[in-house]
Amino acid sequence: MFLRSFEINPTTTVSDIVLQDYRTADVFHKYGIEYCCAGWWPLEIACTIKGLEVERLTKELENITRTVHASSALFFETWETDFLIDFIIHVHHHYLEQSLPRTAEMIKHFVDEHEKKYPYMQEVNTLFMQLVAEIFPHIRQEEEVVFPYIRQMVHAYENKDSYGKLLVKTLRKPVDMMVLHEKGLLSLLLSLRDLTNQYTPPDSACVSYKVTLSRMKELDNDLMQHIYLENEILFPRVLKIEQELLNDKSLSTILP
Repeated sequence: MFLRSFEINPTTTVSDIVLQDYRTADVFHKYGIEYCCAGWWPLEIACTIKGLEVERLTKELENITRTVHASSALFFETWETDFLIDFIIHVHHHYLEQSLPRTAEMIKHFVDEHEKKYPYMQEVNTLFMQLVAEIFPHIRQEEEVVFPYIRQMVHAYENKDSYGKLLVKTLRKPVDMMVLHEKGLLSLLLSLRDLTNQYTPPDSACVSYKVTLSRMKELDNDLMQHIYLENEILFPRVLKIEQELLNDKSLSTILP
């Protein structure tokens, strides 16, 4: 059910469409169309019941299943710092802002409906809510404090401005804190993977369970790239620049 190309046919049942690509569940959820145990209606009949045009819904399903692949040959480490930060904000932060609430809602709904059958999902729900609670303040801290500091500091470094060393002396701790915080996020992700068998549903899993785990896997993949870009490229680059500015003796007569 994970990102396979397929033709959306009006005679295909709603649940079969979701089984072929979990992302279609969001479209059906939007229109209140059941896609799990009661999703055995063909798409065209489900549209008739809800008073929807089948062509319009098919178009939405096609749009949401369109996959854009980024080349594995991208050399993130060569990107300019401003561009790298913009990429993190506009791709990864925006994705989290859209995906986290919906995924959390899906997990909670599944736990409420299937707690007895899958009791371990209660712990998954608890850990995921902890992840949500930590990520949103993390994003705000980066966008409001850390990234503006990095932009300023890198600009001063590249232009050999004298205030760069002062910036480092007064504001270097936010970057150190971000590195430490992201280690905590990684720990939560590892625990979620263990609890869900690497997001692998059991053979008896219903469509709703499969969709929920697929959404979690998608989010995990995005977070891993997000954390990689920061912890392996952006922050080490920044820490190196900070150290160079602190060691720059040419500024010692200008700044304490």
